[in-house]
Amino acid sequence: MTRTYDAPPVRVWAALTESDLVKRWWGPDGFTAPVARMEVRPGGTSLVAMRSPEGFELYNTWTYGLVDPPRRLEYVLGFCDASGRPVPPSSLGLPGDIPETGVPHEVTLTPSGGGTELTVTERGYGTADTVRMSRLGLEQTLDKLAAVL
Repeated sequence: MTRTYDAPPVRVWAALTESDLVKRWWGPDGFTAPVARMEVRPGGTSLVAMRSPEGFELYNTWTYGLVDPPRRLEYVLGFCDASGRPVPPSSLGLPGDIPETGVPHEVTLTPSGGGTELTVTERGYGTADTVRMSRLGLEQTLDKLAAVL
């Protein structure tokens, strides 16, 4: 998915990597982000959480491979409990075709005029239905990112 934001790459990078900013946009519509413990470095792992309007919390880790500010992030999104211990996505009521080993993500930021083109690539989902579900959540989350920027 690609979006263009009216903000320079360094500002978009900050929104993707700084705790206070991540808490303002992480999660789909209606969700809040009560936790964003960011450790953005090669080999580092961030712990983030989104809370539904009903109070259900879903925790993720983002374990980084490539960190190239302000151009590129590569990480694996994993599902976990509040302490960061991995849990199977299916145990959280999520589709069974989400890999237990995590979902690889690539995020690129490219200068575009006075703004930034951001592209997010996710890999590993087993069915078109799960891809559609993820895409819907990502679209809403990227809309919230636009509001922060």
